[in-house]
Amino acid sequence: MNTENTQSNQTSAMKRVTILGATGSVGQNTLDLIRRNSAAYQIASLTGNQNITQLAKDAIEFKADFVATADDKRYEDLKAALAGTGIDCGAGRTAIIEAASRNADICMAAIVGVAGLEPTLKALETTPVIGLANKECLVTAGSLFMTKAREHGAHIIPVDSEHSGAFQCLLAECPNNIKAVTLTASGGPFRSHSLKELGQVTKQQALKHPNWEMGSKITIDSATLMNKGLELIEASHLFHLKAEQVNMLIHPQSVVHCLVSCKDGSTLAQLSAPDMRVPISYSLAWPERMQTPIEPIDLAKIAHLTFEPGDEVRFPCLRLAREVLESHNIAGPVLNAANEVAVEAFLNDHCTFMAIPDIIDAALDKLSGIGSNHDPQDLNAVLHLDQQARYLAFDLLKLTA
Repeated sequence: MNTENTQSNQTSAMKRVTILGATGSVGQNTLDLIRRNSAAYQIASLTGNQNITQLAKDAIEFKADFVATADDKRYEDLKAALAGTGIDCGAGRTAIIEAASRNADICMAAIVGVAGLEPTLKALETTPVIGLANKECLVTAGSLFMTKAREHGAHIIPVDSEHSGAFQCLLAECPNNIKAVTLTASGGPFRSHSLKELGQVTKQQALKHPNWEMGSKITIDSATLMNKGLELIEASHLFHLKAEQVNMLIHPQSVVHCLVSCKDGSTLAQLSAPDMRVPISYSLAWPERMQTPIEPIDLAKIAHLTFEPGDEVRFPCLRLAREVLESHNIAGPVLNAANEVAVEAFLNDHCTFMAIPDIIDAALDKLSGIGSNHDPQDLNAVLHLDQQARYLAFDLLKLTA
């Protein structure tokens, strides 16, 4: 990963920011920080999906150059909402790609799911800094993505709190000094549930995360611990780590986000309040830091920090992700696609909570052994595998109905 501080000689000119996925939680937190630091940033492009009202409101407030909705059927709605502002707009896939391609200094890649892969790959070509909040880019196309980043000289600054913590801890370290990177997880709302209790989990219960405010998909992923599994795969690509060098711990307080173990026995850690504006601010200001409304943590007030291993029996999504991490084959796109389909089904009351890992496991069993033993090397290959896995997951869902 490019971590050289090549921006240290940057001028005081305002940074132009593109936000892919502006209406989601990461996008809204990014805009909150830019609002608080309006003298340093200006918006180049914003993209969203169905929330046209919010998208247009933000575009007008921040005087965006270009705005795009992923839904090509909502073009007239967006155009009407922006009437008289002079703001250019578009709709559909080509408009999202255009937004990603427009001149900017930073691209906040926050589109949820594999839908964020193509525009983020496009942003790599023209934007020197990518704030990566879309873990699917690396889960489904890690080798491809990191190769493209190197080719274009793009700096990837992770936005997940755990990877941001690792990034900060690793900046001053030689890779040969690193023994392991350990990501933490809150454990979600069901950390202490038995298998029987997990079998009775409802959608309403699963959407109540104890520490973080996030979108519905990532909240369910946090409840199944798939989110942490995906992050293990993401970390291996971001930091060029072997499978055995990437670990996780359950840490209910969500204060310590990452631990980096060094060969001399030292352990480095990054701590902050569980607020996404901390890692987002770091990606926006890198290699500097910006003022945020988040107070430094008070360890005396917190008093106790606890840690425990992840349970792969009660949370089989962890096991499945670990197997994919160790396989070095096409399983990444399959894991991600099957999970997206299963989570959407759970949110729509079409399957149970514990059916999510069952569907993913079955999809991996049927598809991960085909084709190459290496990561897909182009976008079309990734999307083909993604489509295959979705079709299979939908068929498996019919069997669980």
